[in-house]
Amino acid sequence: MNASTDLNSTSGISHWPDTDAIDARLKTLIKQPIRPIRREHMDKVLGYFENNCRTSKQLAEQACAVIPGGVQHNLAFNYPFPLAMNKAQGAHLQDVDGNRYIDFLQAGGPTLLGSNDPVVQQKVIETLHDCGPVTGLLHEYEIKLAELVCRMVPSVEMFRMLSSGTESVMGAIRLARAYTGKKWVIKIGGAYHGWSDQLVYGMRIPGTGRREAIGIPRGATSHTQESFPNDLAAIRRRLQINRLRGGTAAIIVEPLGPESGTRPAHREFNANLRKLCDEFGALLIFDEVVSGFRVGLSGAQGYFNVRPDLTIFGKCLTGGYPMAGGIGGRREVMMLLAGGIGGKQTKRAFVGGTLTANPLSCVAGYHSLLEIERRNAPAIAGRAGDRLTAGLGQIIERLGLPYVVYNQGSVVHLQTSGVLLLNVRNPIQLLREVNPRKHMMEEMGAAYMAHGLVTLAGSRMYTSAADSDEIIDEALNRFEDVFKLV
Repeated sequence: MNASTDLNSTSGISHWPDTDAIDARLKTLIKQPIRPIRREHMDKVLGYFENNCRTSKQLAEQACAVIPGGVQHNLAFNYPFPLAMNKAQGAHLQDVDGNRYIDFLQAGGPTLLGSNDPVVQQKVIETLHDCGPVTGLLHEYEIKLAELVCRMVPSVEMFRMLSSGTESVMGAIRLARAYTGKKWVIKIGGAYHGWSDQLVYGMRIPGTGRREAIGIPRGATSHTQESFPNDLAAIRRRLQINRLRGGTAAIIVEPLGPESGTRPAHREFNANLRKLCDEFGALLIFDEVVSGFRVGLSGAQGYFNVRPDLTIFGKCLTGGYPMAGGIGGRREVMMLLAGGIGGKQTKRAFVGGTLTANPLSCVAGYHSLLEIERRNAPAIAGRAGDRLTAGLGQIIERLGLPYVVYNQGSVVHLQTSGVLLLNVRNPIQLLREVNPRKHMMEEMGAAYMAHGLVTLAGSRMYTSAADSDEIIDEALNRFEDVFKLV
């Protein structure tokens, strides 16, 4: 089977959304007053948590005493308090009070097969019995997983596993600078590339620069730049200026668009970035932490038919098991990551990690990817995303709401408050409306949860191969119940 046929048959994206039309609808949304849930209905929503989630509330209060903010990661924050889950299977979650939910969080995206897949689980159990989670020495599945990634992703000739997406971005930026001998890095504003010092810059809202960089010295971000999404002319100007100041090492991009496609990329944007990088001698880095394997076995790069120099992996790489991260790319670039104390490398970009590529993670990753391939999970999850998006669009239109829904396969965006679409180019609106729009988004997320729907911050959903038509239709009925409270 040739590469192009394979990519097409396993694609999780049936069509690319009309970016200009979505942009226009999103601009209309944020020009209007917010349309939140009516106060009397919101009181009933909050009553659900008080009456039905008492154990979760108790655990949340305990957590606040020993964990800063009461949560270990942002996904776990939910208004009015985090819910504690004790069961996850397929398309559903169950909390400690016995309430059952349709799971559109899917752990933030990694569980493309659905939660706790039994085939992968059995392989992990066997590994724990025979080898344990970590040895510190070479394990067969390190090689098997690397070979599988190289087979599935055409741009990857060599693969180095790391422990998270954040670590992988750190390593890729270091590698790009070591290979090119240049220092400037351009990211697309609003994108999230983890929380390393140099990339906490222009996060979530384009143009915000160091707004989130509390505790980070200015020197750490002094060679990080951002450019507004889809603005190729601005990126070209930056590359031209950087050429006079030593050159650009890399452009790093989420190929779906910033924040997992919250601001969707134009269809030809990535191909044009490839041309710019070739022209100016910069490496092109695709951050496929979310899109890798989820939108197709070869990731977004397979869908767009664009080969980056380096690819960041995470989340889906191990199917939801810990220590998911890695860098893949061209052999001549990747060889600068050669490990070991000795060796013939005269120059290398140093990365490390004792728990990196442990047997448990590699076994989970290998068998997760095989099952994703065997079941054609990206396409199945993508069709579920299409069905969910189409249904939500019909409900929104029928009820006369200004909300906007769109998807890139199994990554579904539902914008109700538009807080993530505010813009520093309109600073008065940003300062005036960011907090009320953020609170509305939190309340919408709470209302979804009270109706048995788990989402990511009330604005993003991940479908999985476990989402049957019946589950999607049930979810749509629940979403309609929520929208009727507006």
